[in-house]
Amino acid sequence: MRTTKPIQFTKAEQKEVSRLARGRNTAQKVVLRAKIIVKKMEGMTQEVIATELGTMRVTVGLWLKRYQERGITALLKDAYRSGRIPQISEEKEKAIIEATLHSVPVNATHWSVRTMAEKQQVSRMTVHRVWKKYNIKPHLVKTFKISNDPHFVEKVKDVVGLYLNPPDKALVLSVDEKSQIQALDRTQPGLPMKRGYAGTMTHDYKRHGTTTLFAALNILDGKIIGACMKKHRQDEFLKFLKKIDQETPKELDLHLIVDNYSAHKTARVKTWFTKHPRFFMHFTPTSSSWLNMIERFFSELTTKRVRRGIFRSVKALEKEIMDFIETHNENPKIFTWTKDADTILAKVSKCIDLLGTGH
Repeated sequence: MRTTKPIQFTKAEQKEVSRLARGRNTAQKVVLRAKIIVKKMEGMTQEVIATELGTMRVTVGLWLKRYQERGITALLKDAYRSGRIPQISEEKEKAIIEATLHSVPVNATHWSVRTMAEKQQVSRMTVHRVWKKYNIKPHLVKTFKISNDPHFVEKVKDVVGLYLNPPDKALVLSVDEKSQIQALDRTQPGLPMKRGYAGTMTHDYKRHGTTTLFAALNILDGKIIGACMKKHRQDEFLKFLKKIDQETPKELDLHLIVDNYSAHKTARVKTWFTKHPRFFMHFTPTSSSWLNMIERFFSELTTKRVRRGIFRSVKALEKEIMDFIETHNENPKIFTWTKDADTILAKVSKCIDLLGTGH
């Protein structure tokens, strides 16, 4: 019968191994290993230990040897394993990556794991592992738009300069309209969220009309000046400008960051600004809504209050929007701009070079 050297142990070691062998919250594989050591401490042979514990004698010998070499630590942690041997060569892996990045299948716009697996004569899980390793996602696509504004550079520097270094004795306001906010009512009541189940709402709805939110974000303190109106023409924009004029300190200049919507540039609007010299307009480049910080607030409004809301009238929708603004202003969140103009322009220039297009 195979034997091992007697185990040398202290009372503290015996106590700790016994504790592991009796532990209710200890992993069962650790409990088995500890029981092997305990029985060996009691003087049993490997064959008897294997029989009593219902395991193999080679397993008993393995853990006795590891305990003798490393002590209790060996019982708690599995030995290092080198892992599965790669199933494909580096050449095949490279071929999958190159085909994914630089070609498309005959009858589709992008590769799937199955079509690529068929093309490369490997399993679909192999393709999946390669794509995961290199973070390649052919099924996803993101949209972009590079501005063709001839004054793009000047406008970016102007707007970003206001964010990062606002003028003294002045307020910087990011202004825009969120139009066509729909008052939607679901055709049937939804089910509440429960453990393991998401809340539900019907895919169809009733339309009760729309509203437009005019909003101005104070870059200094994050507060919002807002008003809901039926339309977003020059008349409504002028009405909102008067509201801004009334709700801001008279002794401060106002620098408004706006987009290139036609209602912001009409003759009547320009005349109004002439009569109110403390207002200064700063236009973002065309196709650059990301440069207007009020869009960040609009995103929060949509996500937190509008998208999943149920509104049985435009009046109810407008009340919820204004309540959201009021709550926001009680503890306003300041949106901090971090990128300087040179960093933004360098990134845009790089994209233009990659696309091979002129600005």
